[in-house]
Amino acid sequence: MCRHLAYLGEPGSPAEPVFTAPHSLLVQSYAPCDMRGGGSVNADGFGLGWYPEPGAPPLRYRRREPLWTDDAAPALAASVRSTAFVAAVRNGTTGMPVTEAAAAPFAADRWLFSHNGVVRGWPKSMAGLAGRLDVTELLTLEAPTDSALLWALLRARLRAGEEPLAAVRALVGEVVAAAPGSRLNFLLTDGEMLVGTAWSHALSWRRTGSGVLLASEPVDPGPAWQAVPDQHAVRITADGVDILLLESPSLERSPLR
Repeated sequence: MCRHLAYLGEPGSPAEPVFTAPHSLLVQSYAPCDMRGGGSVNADGFGLGWYPEPGAPPLRYRRREPLWTDDAAPALAASVRSTAFVAAVRNGTTGMPVTEAAAAPFAADRWLFSHNGVVRGWPKSMAGLAGRLDVTELLTLEAPTDSALLWALLRARLRAGEEPLAAVRALVGEVVAAAPGSRLNFLLTDGEMLVGTAWSHALSWRRTGSGVLLASEPVDPGPAWQAVPDQHAVRITADGVDILLLESPSLERSPLR
């Protein structure tokens, strides 16, 4: 399984959670704590996406090599200040390519997206859902991977005008029905809101001094981290943090809202 994290709030730098925290994403790339049988290291590429200014399209820096081999990435992360960012390290599923284009975050329009997990029975299990996409969309996928297809399916919903949390929830439901046993931890942001899902894998969140951080694994041992319950989504906006049971329309408010 991959590891990823995302931030939303006042302008902040990804340098601390990605590189300098005690259990930063860098540490998680070579010494993850909770891979749940999905490999032992995350050495198949990495990526960082951020917004250079409010309302601007996101920028990305992605590589196919392990995060610990890139000497330029720490300085780049330290130079960034953004209201939202997404970072990921990849553990590629056997049989899927190890390329820069396969590394999260994926991007389109104002969105950044990351998937931590696996689609069971790939690619046969997703043939029906993939058939809904325009042929051009299929022929221009960034990479022939489950994550890239999930992004194409979600992107189609967003471009059709679906509310982001509703689009994420609907996609999770469709994939679970088509490919039972899949692990579907998503991160999605447009720079103003952030949605994450915990589906058969871990996701935690905590408030920082300026915003909210989501991560596959807590990047530090502080007591403020809270686990997102399995089969739940978390939605973060300027108004607070909401927790949603993905299989129910009811919204449970976080006690730390």
